[in-house]
Amino acid sequence: MNIQDAKQPLVVTHADLSKSTFRDVNLHEAQFTDVNLSKTRFTDVNFSGSIFVDVNFSNAEIDDCELSGMKIRGILVIDLFKAYGKQSSQSPDP
Repeated sequence: MNIQDAKQPLVVTHADLSKSTFRDVNLHEAQFTDVNLSKTRFTDVNFSGSIFVDVNFSNAEIDDCELSGMKIRGILVIDLFKAYGKQSSQSPDP
């Protein structure tokens, strides 16, 4: 099914949209509940202001991303990187 130039909200329940492609799509304020996005690839996506709750990020990778203001469990990711850098620089060389 092709949906092009649509401007109305969709309500999708109990559906299998595996291997779907979303390109140049506005999902601003969309809600995803009980959704399987495993092995999904996000490229050039704006997640600013998004909230992730009860999400399984195991084996997920984040590369080449803007992380300013991003928090994990209330801690700024930038601060986590700084703390990790300090810890690893203080470790004795083997």
